[in-house]
Amino acid sequence: MSYQVLARKWRPRNFSEMVGQEHVVRALSNALDNDRLHHAYLFTGTRGVGKTTLARILAKSLNCEKGVSSTPCGECSACREVDEGRFADLIEVDAASRTKVDQTRELLENVPFAPIRGRYKVYLIDEVHMFSDSSFNALLKTLEEPPPHVKFLLATTDPQKVPVTVLSRCLQLNLKRLPASRIQGQFEHILEAEGISWEAPALALLARAADGSMRDGLSLLDQAIGFGGGSVREADVKAMLGVLAQDRLPELMQRVAENDAPGLLSLIAAMAEESPDFSALLRELVTLLHRVALLQMAPEVAEESWGDPAPLQALAETFHPEEVQLFYEIALRGQRDLPLAPDPRSGFEMVMLRLLAFRPDTGPAPETSSAGNGSRLRPSSSQASSRSREPAETAAPRAMYEPPAEAPAKGVLEPGRWHEIVSVLGLSGISAQLAAHSIVKRWDGRKLVLGLDAENRALLVGSRALEKLQQALAAWLEQPLTVEIELQEVAGETPARRAAREAQARRESVLQELRQDPVVRMLQETFDAELQEESLELPRKQS
Repeated sequence: MSYQVLARKWRPRNFSEMVGQEHVVRALSNALDNDRLHHAYLFTGTRGVGKTTLARILAKSLNCEKGVSSTPCGECSACREVDEGRFADLIEVDAASRTKVDQTRELLENVPFAPIRGRYKVYLIDEVHMFSDSSFNALLKTLEEPPPHVKFLLATTDPQKVPVTVLSRCLQLNLKRLPASRIQGQFEHILEAEGISWEAPALALLARAADGSMRDGLSLLDQAIGFGGGSVREADVKAMLGVLAQDRLPELMQRVAENDAPGLLSLIAAMAEESPDFSALLRELVTLLHRVALLQMAPEVAEESWGDPAPLQALAETFHPEEVQLFYEIALRGQRDLPLAPDPRSGFEMVMLRLLAFRPDTGPAPETSSAGNGSRLRPSSSQASSRSREPAETAAPRAMYEPPAEAPAKGVLEPGRWHEIVSVLGLSGISAQLAAHSIVKRWDGRKLVLGLDAENRALLVGSRALEKLQQALAAWLEQPLTVEIELQEVAGETPARRAAREAQARRESVLQELRQDPVVRMLQETFDAELQEESLELPRKQS
């Protein structure tokens, strides 16, 4: 017996086998069981989500020899013939190949005649939006008032192209794109029934590649089984899909965290040797950043299908949420611009370089002289002078706080100098933000209690920020200590508030100088110019 592909072998035969379209199944089941059937249904949705399958099950339910119901027997001759595609009263039409009005009229000539075998004559018209205007016009009258023994089942992937006059004559049922988790679950069910070994990460990759389509997913699964010699393994699937380079995206983002442009470009060059699809790689980068953002804000939503959580958690702790949001926006826009680049690799490189060039000021960054140690870099004095004419956004990250003229004594924690202590702890990322938005409540020489506004509680969720802060303080004090956080309204001036106040004072000072500048005043008086104060952007003070 010849091999039957999984998409056909496992096509649902009844409503209970449908995956992910419960809302449509419920509507059709209630209509069948309560004898409230419409004369025309329009199934809409992207490819491979079950439009034609649902229409065939509905045709089977209407013509089952045991009666009209939502549970056709599947054993009578009518049910078997529908499943085998040879039921005389199920007329399937591909609108893409029958666009001429004469063909539509020929099709409708047989509508008045009674069914040959079944209870109803069912017309299943696939991709109905491909009909010409004349064909739609020829269909209208019959569609509005068909004989009682006729049902019309229309399917389309583009309902916007279906005339409103047709839509108003149909009961429209919208099928959803299938989530990857549902597709993966169906994969597991099929492989267990087929006796084929598999790895969960491999199925997760295939489910994501299916892009919401069960049919596409089953085709990919068929291909993976053949590629893997009868099993579905992660390494084989990655090689088949050409996504081996995607595993290095977390490492790529670590190079961004280190501000290591040479290392970043070197890693992209190594990835290019695997001939990746850079467009798909950029989509995976967007997915990676999305998951990092979820871990930062709501870590409980993490899914097993994401694979090893360690790289994602490391990135969530390394980057501030504002950075992740900006990176996501840059990568998203990069997808739009990638086709315009001279070649995909150079376009991808430019997107990654933008992640280095545009960095929000999110907290204190430690000064370091070399890349590759996990710390953010500040420009050296020579670099700073060479960049003095560049916009603030394109310069390397700068410290949020100016170190105090007289640094606090190491080993001594003075609560009143908390903002100065924060500036010399060498913290980065979320731990730096946690320290910056806190204020010292109590310190007894062994336990430090910090106050944190409840609105900043996200800094404590799903990260090791508190642990890193405690480690940094222990190293600076040269003694062990315990750090606790009290969530409450903080009335005092936190380091972050102090930095904002000082930045505002600097801004007002510069604005006052601009208002009094003779050149500015001459431009205003001579050309009626306006000073757009909101456009003023000041660079952060450097150490």
